[in-house]
Amino acid sequence: MKLPNGYGTVYKLSGNRRKPFIVRKTIGFDSNGKQTYSIIGYYETREAGLQALAAFNDNPYDIQLSRVTFAEIYKKWYNDTFNDDSNRSTKRNYETAFKHAATLHNMKMSDIRPHHMQQVLDECPGGYQTVKRVHTLFNQLYRWCLQHDCIKRNYAENIKINVKYDPKPRDSFSSDEIKLLWDNVKNNQYISIILMLIYSGVRISELLDLKKENVHLEEQFFKVQASKTTSGIRIVPIANKVLPFWKYFTEKSKSDYAVCTVEGQKLTYDNFKRRYWQPIMEQLNLKHTIHETRHTCISQLTMKNVNPTIIKKIVGHKSIMSLTEKVYTHIEIEELINAINTI
Repeated sequence: MKLPNGYGTVYKLSGNRRKPFIVRKTIGFDSNGKQTYSIIGYYETREAGLQALAAFNDNPYDIQLSRVTFAEIYKKWYNDTFNDDSNRSTKRNYETAFKHAATLHNMKMSDIRPHHMQQVLDECPGGYQTVKRVHTLFNQLYRWCLQHDCIKRNYAENIKINVKYDPKPRDSFSSDEIKLLWDNVKNNQYISIILMLIYSGVRISELLDLKKENVHLEEQFFKVQASKTTSGIRIVPIANKVLPFWKYFTEKSKSDYAVCTVEGQKLTYDNFKRRYWQPIMEQLNLKHTIHETRHTCISQLTMKNVNPTIIKKIVGHKSIMSLTEKVYTHIEIEELINAINTI
């Protein structure tokens, strides 16, 4: 049976092949008027080839792009999704998730099936949150592919997270542990950053991305302009106790950012965690994650009976409006400073 013009062709290749039937589609003409083709795939039987050709004509996709590898698709998606202003923590999480999917990096996106991705999830080291990020990455990449017509279905919809959700309890620093930090701050200037986190409730990414131009020492507040969430864009008070630390780092920094390395350069998350946080925790025999400084601030303010609305304003709770929607008055800033000074 002859196929319609422009429909595509299915024919058998010579030799002894496991999949001898090739399916191809005309994609244009060269300068000499000769047809140029793109191969849809190879199949064991003519019937399977005809079904693939029919499926393609029923739901066309970009043949060339479907041949791109998982790693190449990831790069295209990453460049479309993030820029220099994107949240560093979010970017880092996706970069880590991509590394966990190393077995798929060189596979063509069109060849990947649910069982390939399921194996990655099942063999992924780490807990629920780690596996969930990989699962989310798979779905993000397939959505990108669907939007660009290079894949005709989202195979990531059929995979499951088989790791039990077991959230680690958030343990705040106790009052004795906070005193221990104060007792040792003169011995290690980077303990002061831990205290700056505790006495502000900011996320570590918010602190590390904070620029000096947004720190107002005389008025004792700073503006978070880069946050994980829209509601995180806010004004944060600077407590009297840690004001000297803020002055020290902003004056020492040789970059545009408020906190810095020993050399005065921008401090990155990995640098802070590896060179400062972990050694300090070991030195003082403490067992806390960086995020628990934020939880400590909330707990301390709660114990001091600070109004819950004020607490939400300070830490950037999702129910609070952003700076683009709300103007802080001088009185409100004073109220925030008075609240943080109760710790």
